[in-house]
Formats: sequence, structure tokens, C-alpha cells
Amino acid sequence: MNNRPPDPSNRDGKDPKTPPTGPMNNAQRVWLVIGAVVVLAILFTLANRGAGLSATETLTLNELATYIKRGEVSRIITTTNGDEVLVQLQGRNTALQLRKEMMTNLREELFALGVTEAEWQSVGSISTVQSDNTSNLIFNLMLAIIPTLLIVWFLWRMMRNVRANQDQAMGFGRSRARVSRDAERPQVTFADVAGADEAKEELKEVVEFLKEPDKFIRLGARVPKGVLMVGPPGTGKTLMARAVAGEAGVPFFSISGSEFVEMFVGVGASRVRDLFDRAKAESPAIVFVDEIDAVGRQRGAGLGGGHDEREQTLNQILVEMDGFETGTNVIVLASTNRPDILDPALLRPGRFDRKVTMDNPDVKGRLEILRVHAKGKPMAQSVDLESVAKITPGFSGADLENLVNEAAILAARRNLRNIGMSELQEAMERVIMGPERKTRVINQAEKRKIAYHEAGHAILQHVLEYADPVHKITIVPRGRAGGYVMSLPDTDTMLKSREEFEDDIVAAMGGRAAEEIVFNQLTTGASNDLQQATRIARAMVTKFGMSDLLGPRSYDSSSGNIFLGRDFSEVREYSEHYAQEIDDEVKRILQSCYDRAKGILTGNRHVLERLADTLMERETINRPEFEEIMAALGSSKPQAAG
Repeated sequence: MNNRPPDPSNRDGKDPKTPPTGPMNNAQRVWLVIGAVVVLAILFTLANRGAGLSATETLTLNELATYIKRGEVSRIITTTNGDEVLVQLQGRNTALQLRKEMMTNLREELFALGVTEAEWQSVGSISTVQSDNTSNLIFNLMLAIIPTLLIVWFLWRMMRNVRANQDQAMGFGRSRARVSRDAERPQVTFADVAGADEAKEELKEVVEFLKEPDKFIRLGARVPKGVLMVGPPGTGKTLMARAVAGEAGVPFFSISGSEFVEMFVGVGASRVRDLFDRAKAESPAIVFVDEIDAVGRQRGAGLGGGHDEREQTLNQILVEMDGFETGTNVIVLASTNRPDILDPALLRPGRFDRKVTMDNPDVKGRLEILRVHAKGKPMAQSVDLESVAKITPGFSGADLENLVNEAAILAARRNLRNIGMSELQEAMERVIMGPERKTRVINQAEKRKIAYHEAGHAILQHVLEYADPVHKITIVPRGRAGGYVMSLPDTDTMLKSREEFEDDIVAAMGGRAAEEIVFNQLTTGASNDLQQATRIARAMVTKFGMSDLLGPRSYDSSSGNIFLGRDFSEVREYSEHYAQEIDDEVKRILQSCYDRAKGILTGNRHVLERLADTLMERETINRPEFEEIMAALGSSKPQAAG
């Protein structure tokens, strides 16, 4: 992956991943140098070959004189420059090569070595051929040209780097938005987005307005200037924006909110102006700002008046979205998971006219999302995606995608040809709790405490009227937990009553109560249970008004200035008297629920013993086995004691 920041001079917004067609990269330069070396070697070889005569062996001048005296030389060929002599002996098909000084005479040198005139005349043929100096000429030219070219290339590179630095300095305030047009649009469409039908309908109108504006203008309707997509992380806000880009037949500019902000004051505002100028030049167009909360936070917040650069950038966005200029046909899409911290001026009608909420999907939406991510993956016949959707309440679209991917990885590790239901179940538990830690060594005494702890949770989940049914019990460590009870609701719910909250607290206290009843001691295994129970009890008192003592009033003070830190900036809107009463009421709720948990487990001690022994034996119990054990002990739902 290329993690380099986008080139500020990339005005067309082309994908930086595409192979460059301009300047050479490092690999191309290396191959160019290797090719030049090879060419020089070939030219050097050709230059040394002179007339192009070939021979398999070489000989010296003394050896040639000896051969002539014996009368074995049948032919002598010399070149005009006299540096190369080719000698052919009688009865041999191969030639011998002789190298000598260019300015010397071969005949005189042989006579000096004792060769007579008669012996010289006995040579069958003595001839001279024209030398081919082309390779020498080329070689000499290359020796003169190549260094000159290298010097010119280095100078050009230096000037190019200087110009690039100047362009970067001049383009510092340019927008870094990526633009996709008809041929470059992402291949994601609304058909690839599941579980957000209402959001798709809202955005389909935006796409339809851009494609057929006359239908809306005829009735006096105007295009919404901005659409804000709000939702928790992983609900598909960015995916929905990519689908809009895939559906719309207009240029689509995408940028992150953090890309506007720099350490230099005024740069962000300059980039905003450049972005909207580019979008207006190609209107109708869509601008998508991901994580707009990075630049759209409330102004004037924080110590010292806030961040001047960020506030100037926000002011420029406000002006561009609803300034004096009208009829620009530029629609702004934005996404955030923190709408509570956005500036009110940004959220008013005329800037962001629509707010599209993208929440975690319900069971129907989860089923559609699972079907989308299951496409192209070999699923076993036994896989029931509807059952998987029912046992994954609270999962976001990203969680479901991760679940299917984890299941595929597990199937590959097990050398299976398709993905089965067991892999999906295991993947769900990995996503929630983490991987199993089967190699962790636990002594029998600690293992027995864990078994009673989880049995206490499971019995209370089964007994209590408003508790979720038990899906699985295990004492096999997973993640940071020594064991766990997985309880899943049968249906998705939007509202929770006080009785449901109280039953949740009682079930959370089951592990600690079981340890105290059986072992008469307390361990650290209930620390997370106590945190969860305390959080629920305090929310009942301070947020939901579910306390008879304090009445129907909200004591929640979590809406403080988040830029100073929640605890540091917390401003209580109640007196110390009520603060004490809140603490006392939370303590009362927790203590009463704990006493209730102990009473139920004490009255069903035999069930607790039997379930703990079964866990020690099997380590993991699924829902059908658990309900069978509970039914065998007297009834399908044991009665609560007390």
C-alpha cells in the first residue's frame, strides 16, 4: 500500500496507485544503467575486433617465423592499419591470429628473425584487406557523448527538484481531495449496501436530483445543500458515500476532515476554497467530507479560545455551504460518529438540510448484510444465516463483515472446502471475546471456582423473568476472561424497563454470590461484573429517573465541555445533598440485587452443584444441553427462592 500523502499538484485527483507514465522510477533507472553498461561492453568488444577477422588461436611473431621456415603457411592476411594479422596453415581449417605494432612492417620483422626471401615467397598467398573503423568511431563518440549526457541529466534532475519544491510551496493551500468521474467511479452501488434502507432512500433522492433536476425544479423544490450521515463506527457511512459515488453520474470529490487542518493558520481555509472552486467548476458535483467532526467542532471551546486554524477552516466551510453565491449545484455529504460536538451553525437548515441516521442494523438488516458478505464464499449446506443474524444483536455492519471473514480464515486453517456453521459460531465468539486460550494452565481449585462462578450467572439468567436466555456456558479461557456465559436476546428491543435493568444487575451478581455461598470467599473474578452492575445502577438513577427516592429527574452531568475532559469539566447541576442521595440509592440498588441473587442461588443450591460438576466435566455447554440439564433437575425454569 502506498502511504505517501497525495501530491498537492495532482489537480485531476488521479489515483496515485496507477503506474506512472511520466518520470522514471528507481527500478527503471537501474535497468537503464545496466543497459548502458552492456552497450558499452559490446562496443568495446567490437572496437577491439578491428577488421572483423576471426580466429580460434593466437601466435607470436617467432612462431610465425618458424612456420614460414617449415613451409607450413598457406595464407597471410593483414589489415591496412597493420595491427592484426591472420595466418592460415596448410592442412588446417582454423586460422591463427597475430597482434603486432601498427607502425611496423611484418616482412622486415620476419626477415630480422631469420626468414629468407625464398621462404617468404613460398607463402601461398599474402593479401591486405581494408580495416573496418566503424566500431572504433562509435566507441570514441560514446566516450565523448555519454559523460556529457550524464552531466546534463544530473543538472536536469537538480532543476526538477527545485521546481518541485517551489510547486509544493505554492500548492500548500490546494485541496487534496480525490475526484472520481464517470470512468473512475467506485464499483460500489446501492445494491452492495444492506441493512440501511431508509438511508438509501434519502440518498437516492439526492442522486435522482442530480440526474433529473427538472422533475424537482418544476415543483419548486431545491436541492439539499448538505446531507449529514450520523451513526456509530462501523455502520457503513463511508460505504454509503462510495455507493453514492457509484450511482451518481457526476464528479465525486472525497476528502477527510483532518486533511484541512495544518499547523499554519489559513491553510485549511485555503484548501476549503480550492475544493469548492474545483467542485463548482465541474458542477453538478458531490463533495464528501469524511469525519467532519475533525474540523467542524464547536467554536470557542477549550482553554484559550480554541484552535484558530480549525475555526478559520470551519468558518470557510460555513461560508461556502451557504454564502452569497447560490445555484452552484454542489451537494456536500459528510459523516460523523460525534454529532453532539459539531458546531450549531453547521447543523442548521441551509447547510446540512438532512441528517441521515445510520444505526446498528436489526435482525432483518443483519441478515441482508450477511448475505452480501457471503457472496463469493463457499458456504456449507448447513449454514443458516438467519440463525446467525439472530444471535448477533448489536453487531454493526463492520462487525458482521469481520465475522464472515474470520469464519473463512478458520475454515482455511482447518483445511475445509467450505464454511460451516461451527466456523461462523466460533468466529462470532472470537469477535466478541477474543480467541480461545486452551494452552493456559489452570489448577483444579481455580477451575472449580470458575465453574461455580459461571454456573451462578447461568442459573440466574435462566431463572429471572426479564433476563436474556443462555446461549452458551464455558470455562475455557477466551481473551482476558477465564470463562463466560453468553446470553443473547431472542428479539431486538428498543426500550428497557426498570425490571429488566434490575434483572441484568442480579444476573451480573451471580458469579460473586456463588463464590460466597460455596467457598465463603470473594475473588477478583467478579471485577468486570461489578463495573457493569454499577454502571447500570447509576444510569437508572441519574439518566432514566428509575428511582422512587430521587423521582423523575435527570442528574446526568456528562454533557460538559468535552474539550477539557469529561471529568475535569463536569459541572453538577445538583447540590451535594443530592449527590449523597445518588450514591446511597446506587448502593441500595446494588445491595438489594446482590441479596436477591444470593437468595435465588441458595434456594437452588442443588442446581448450582449439578451445573458446576457438569462444567468441570465438559467445560462447555450449549443452550440445548443447558436447558436439558435444567429440565432434568425438576422443571424447565427453577423457581426463585425467597
